[in-house]
Amino acid sequence: MNILITGSCGFIGFNLSIFLLKKKFKVIGIDNLNNYYDVKFKKKRLQLLKKYKNFKFYEFDLADQKKVDFFFKKNKINSVIHLAAQAGVRYSIDHPKKYVHSNIVGFHNILENCRLKSIKNIILASSSSVYGDKNNFPLKETESINPKNFYGLTKKNNEEMSEIYSKLYNMNICALRFFTVYGEWGRPDMFMLKYLMSYKKFDLYNNGLHFRDFTYIQDVNEIIFRLIKKRNIGFSVFNICSNKPFKITRVIQMIDNLFYRPKLKINKVGLQKADVIKTHGSNKKIINYTKFNKFTSLETGISNLVSWYKKNQ
Repeated sequence: MNILITGSCGFIGFNLSIFLLKKKFKVIGIDNLNNYYDVKFKKKRLQLLKKYKNFKFYEFDLADQKKVDFFFKKNKINSVIHLAAQAGVRYSIDHPKKYVHSNIVGFHNILENCRLKSIKNIILASSSSVYGDKNNFPLKETESINPKNFYGLTKKNNEEMSEIYSKLYNMNICALRFFTVYGEWGRPDMFMLKYLMSYKKFDLYNNGLHFRDFTYIQDVNEIIFRLIKKRNIGFSVFNICSNKPFKITRVIQMIDNLFYRPKLKINKVGLQKADVIKTHGSNKKIINYTKFNKFTSLETGISNLVSWYKKNQ
């Protein structure tokens, strides 16, 4: 089976690619290797991916329609896992145009080519950001969505486009609302790895009183692997979460217990207007559908992350 993974050099895309390559899938990766964070992270991931003979890579921008069209003409694709996106909630406040370019135009180019080439199976990376600020936790997929930031708005748009394409063109599209995915080879701009990499000072938003439903990367890989084997599901949405929110200050304590360094100056910063106070999703639907229920504890996941960082810093 030839699987296209867009964003293959990003955090989730890289980990999923490695996971599937080890299971002997043929993976075709696309990534634009942009500089939203240090490109060296993406290039290191790409070096590891290229060690697999069953991996093929293309570098271009998915918003470039001519290049996307040409790619689909030259490659036979069985399934698409669309993970490419302009990431970052706070970054979207000052750079909304980049999110339209990558997340809306880029995704539509993928959808349209899948329609034209009769590629029926697509898995889409959505986000818990589509929910916005809520109080009735844990959030179910039936909860109304009202994103608080531009990143979440583009993901809402992706879901709506997917539902229309699914109904009009008989496509199986599965939107995954990821809740704070963390783990090895993570993004250096995200909380856990950013904290590990800080040696002088660290900006702590809202005094660390946020709650986040952290989801370990290897659990994400296993869930997507099980979803790949599913067929004829039409359009569906799933929360991908642990259903166990943790306060940020508690997570910092857990990391500090495993990783010693000289005293780090904590710079307390106010609540950012694009942030939500708490995320907490229900994972009953994805458990019932995939039969995967062995979610990695936060303690184990952080231990794995810290061990990886010590070896690779």
